[in-house]
Amino acid sequence: MNAEEQNAEEQPEPLEPQWNAVHDRIHTIVTQARSRSRQAVNMEMAAAYWENGRVIAEEELRGATRADYGKQVVTALSGRLSQEFDKGFDRSNLWNMRAFHSPLPILDALRRELRG
Repeated sequence: MNAEEQNAEEQPEPLEPQWNAVHDRIHTIVTQARSRSRQAVNMEMAAAYWENGRVIAEEELRGATRADYGKQVVTALSGRLSQEFDKGFDRSNLWNMRAFHSPLPILDALRRELRG
């Protein structure tokens, strides 16, 4: 395939003038839906990271020597979660999740912050 054929494939089919308004409406609907779905996913992932931080913080409080116990918890969880989910659960990310929970100890406060 030469460059001219490839460029022809990348160009959308021209529409009859009467269909431009319909196209624009559908394009807007899809674009807005995609944006809302990204926002929803981002909010859910932020809530999940906050919950993970809460669980780690609660487990830390049960340990006798909190600093050492917290390190043990995070190290153990990091290894297992990294195997299960691949990316995103190294020790530094788990500590970040723990820190994310601290300033916003109530999930509703996090949701209000995210909505702006």
